[in-house]
Amino acid sequence: MFRVLLVLWIVSLTHTVLAQWVCPSPPEIPLATVDRSKEEYSPGEEITYRCNSGYVPQTGARSYTCPSTGRWPIITLRCTPVMCPSPPISEFGALSYRRLKPGNISFFQDEIKFECLLPLALIGPEKARCLATGIWSKIPECRKVECPYPPEIENGFLNFALRRTYQYKDSVSYGCNPTYVLDGPSESTCEETGNWSLIPTCKAPCKMPVQRATVLYNQQRVKVQDHLKGGIQHAETIWFFCKNKDQHCSYTVPSQCIDGSLTAPACFKERGWLASLIKTDVADMTPCEN
Repeated sequence: MFRVLLVLWIVSLTHTVLAQWVCPSPPEIPLATVDRSKEEYSPGEEITYRCNSGYVPQTGARSYTCPSTGRWPIITLRCTPVMCPSPPISEFGALSYRRLKPGNISFFQDEIKFECLLPLALIGPEKARCLATGIWSKIPECRKVECPYPPEIENGFLNFALRRTYQYKDSVSYGCNPTYVLDGPSESTCEETGNWSLIPTCKAPCKMPVQRATVLYNQQRVKVQDHLKGGIQHAETIWFFCKNKDQHCSYTVPSQCIDGSLTAPACFKERGWLASLIKTDVADMTPCEN
């Protein structure tokens, strides 16, 4: 019995000693990676930490060996962000924003924003970022930009366009002749491409397609022959009254003026002067139920 207990004690002691020789999976540290595919490491096996992309070793060792004690030594590696040099700035440019660390230093992922002094235009991305390689992403340039004389528009005019040359950010305003409506922005700006931004157009008014009728205009019942002899302007809408013969009631159908074009709906029947005197106007009939 004593021999059996002695053997078990020796086996247990041996297992305990051997267990102390195995190191567990290595610990994680900030901003670095290490191969953690194994759960146990034998004495003498080595591991190596690598700083993440955009970071470099600052202090401490990168490699560590599993000791006979089975406990990894203290991991002293510390990773720090990659530094980028001061970005080049154009003679006519400026940094409007910089997220800087003490000492006027930029680190990985720091971002800067460029501006150009007018009338120069910023060509390229307005922002640059400190990359993992320690260099800045694409840096823009400040360039002189001129636009040609702004184009004239049909049935319209330029307001006070007296200059011979136009530079970046200069703007002009447009207007339309009487009864015409400006379609688009009233101002156009010289862009960094050397072209003008969207140029408006002048849309023509519409003549009424009928001579006598009661219509809805601006939510009011009006007679064409009395109030709309001059027609309506572009984008305005009038509502014609049509007759439902089966139900003997009236309903309205819209018609919009589109650059000089306005048509009455097919259901509308224009009455002559005599018929308007002896017959009930469709506009006066009971409205149809929806």
